[in-house]
Formats: sequence, structure tokens, C-alpha cells
Amino acid sequence: MISTISRNNCIRCIRRSFLTYTRNHNHLMKSNPSFLSTHLLNEQFNLLQSPSSQWVFSSGLGNGTSMLSHRFLSSSSENQESKKPLEVGSEGGEKASESSKQSSSNAGKSSRGAPVSWLSFLFLITTGAGLLYYYDKEKKKHIEEINNAATAVKQGPSVGKAAIGGPFNLVNHNGKSVTEQDFRGKWTLVYFGFTHCPDICPDELLKLAAAIDKIKEKAKIEIVPVFISVDPERDTVGQVHDYVKEFHPNLVGLTGSADEVKKVARAYRVYYMKTEEEGSDYLVDHSIIMYLMDPNMEYVKFFGKNHDVDSLTDGIIKEIREYKK
Repeated sequence: MISTISRNNCIRCIRRSFLTYTRNHNHLMKSNPSFLSTHLLNEQFNLLQSPSSQWVFSSGLGNGTSMLSHRFLSSSSENQESKKPLEVGSEGGEKASESSKQSSSNAGKSSRGAPVSWLSFLFLITTGAGLLYYYDKEKKKHIEEINNAATAVKQGPSVGKAAIGGPFNLVNHNGKSVTEQDFRGKWTLVYFGFTHCPDICPDELLKLAAAIDKIKEKAKIEIVPVFISVDPERDTVGQVHDYVKEFHPNLVGLTGSADEVKKVARAYRVYYMKTEEEGSDYLVDHSIIMYLMDPNMEYVKFFGKNHDVDSLTDGIIKEIREYKK
């Protein structure tokens, strides 16, 4: 009898506990079913296995029964009270877990994406700007070096070069032996040709004669015109004398032996060669250049066939004025 009542009371208490568990379980599953259901189930099974339940089964009716029901009710109420904070805290816990997951994912993204990409972009810009600055600086430096070198090359002829000009020993149109020393102290314009030249030499000598007259008129500078023959076989002293007087009274004609003519032509870098030879009648192919020599008989500048009287005049005046600076 007593064991039957105790068993019924125990069953009633167990049923009441499971009803309490069911209510709490349904309520907590709405907020966090994966975590709280497992946690509550573990607590209920721990409660059933506690020493108080064992004492009720062993004690029987009376104080034991009342203590059993008291223990279960107090445990249920304690569990219910303890669950309320969990209910309130579950929302915060869920939000905290979601925020922690979101922050961790954001941290993962930021660590994988933003810092590396921004740092790479900043490094790329800095490196590119540095390279552009270095390239621009080196380019300006290179251009300045080229300009300086070009200026130096342009200034070279104005101060004279030993590569053009040199000593010679020839005979003038009056039969007098002359050297380069006889022309020192004077500006000289030298032209190489031959007296049997059909067209080019006469044209160039006429241009030379007109230019030196204009230079004297415009700049009050006297220039000595010199004609050097590259045909020593036919251009004798008498032949040269008659020839130069046809162009200008101050034109000095020079001739000499074949060796002396070759020597002076090599010194002034003048090319000449016989062509179309038929007995004693032939032409001489030669350079068509006028050389401006300073009072020291040093090379200043050359003027080709492309210059007319005016450009030749202005060019010579310009060179002389720059020389005197």
C-alpha cells in the first residue's frame, strides 16, 4: 500500500516535472532551439538523477513524500527562474553571437581583402610616382647634355680647327713665291678651281668678288680673295695672272708644282681629279667650297655653292663679329 502510494506520488511528480520541461522547452526553442533545448534536457535528466529523488524512492510516505514534491517543485521553480534570465539573455546572446560571427567574418574579409589591396594600391602609386620623377629628371638631364654637346660642336668651327688649313709654298700670279705666312694679319677667303673651268668656277669667283665688296661697304671689313689652281699642268703663272684680273683687282691667284698643289689641297680637304681627257683638253672635277680663314690663317667656316651673294656676305660678317667678341 505504502509502496503503491509512493510510486503514484513519484509518477505524479515526474509528470509535473515533464510538463514544466515541455513548457520551458517550447518557449526556449523559439529563441534558440539548437542550444537551449539541449541544455534544458541535460538539466532535467540531471535533476532526475539527483540524490533527492533517490531518497524519495527509498523513504516512502510522509516527510519523504512531501520532501520529494518540494524538491521537484523548488527545482522546477528554480529552473524556471533560471530560464528567465536565459530567455532575456538568449536574445542578447543570439545578437552577440550573430554580431561576433559578423565581426569575425568582417575581420576575415578585411584581413584578406581591404588592408592588402589598399596597401598594394598605395605602394603602386608611390612607386609609379617615383619612377616618373626619376625618368623625367633623367630625360631633362639627357636633353641638356645633348644641347650642350650640340652647342660645343657648333662653337668648334668659330674658334678654328687644325683639321682644315695648314702650311703651303706656292707661286702667286706675279711669279712671287708665297706661303701662308704672307696672309697673316688679314681675313682671307680661299677658293680652289682652275682657269679652264667652263661655268662653275667663273660663277663662284664672281659671287666671291661681289661679296667682298659688299662686306667692305656694310661692315668696313677688308677681305683678301685667294684663288688656288688645282690644274698645275695648264695653269701657269701667266695663265693665272690673266684669269684673276677678270674678276677682281684684289684677287690673288696661286699655282705651283703638282706636289705642292696636292699638298695644299690635302691640307684644306679639297677633292680634285681629271675627267674627260682628250689629249690636252680635259676638265677637272673638284670641290666647290670657299674657306673663311682668320688673321692667323686658321679655319673659321666654309661656304658652299648653295649660298648667294647676300647670304655669303651676311654669313661672313656674322662670323667675323663673333670672332672679335
